[in-house]
Amino acid sequence: MNVRSFRLSDYVAVNGLLENILSEACYEETVEAFVRQLSLDSGLVMVAEQDDLIVGVLIGTVDNNKGIFYRIAVHAEHQRRGIGRTMIKAMKDRFEQRRVSGIYVSVDVHNEPILAVYESAGYPVAESAKYVGKLAIVSGS
Repeated sequence: MNVRSFRLSDYVAVNGLLENILSEACYEETVEAFVRQLSLDSGLVMVAEQDDLIVGVLIGTVDNNKGIFYRIAVHAEHQRRGIGRTMIKAMKDRFEQRRVSGIYVSVDVHNEPILAVYESAGYPVAESAKYVGKLAIVSGS
């Protein structure tokens, strides 16, 4: 498996992955954020590639000098193989290269079910952060 920066030629595969993995409401929000992030800093959109197929995507952003993991998606057939943790580590490295003041996980109703992936990668999420409404930001390692 290879984790790398998003390329324009990945758009159709990434969009299809997001559409298949995410709920309709989450997909709509995520695509808006995805396109916005591509226009701001495409280096913070990473893909996991295996056998020339896009099997995962991680969208990050920097806001007020804070690195934020926004959304992660891994193809259903490739989940529970460490792909998410590998992308998180690669994004952490990107954030550190940009000398952010802290690294955080965006918590909303859509990504609450996969918070364990972030926790296993060293980003503990407090119980209170899981239920504060639309968005909470929790710090990590």
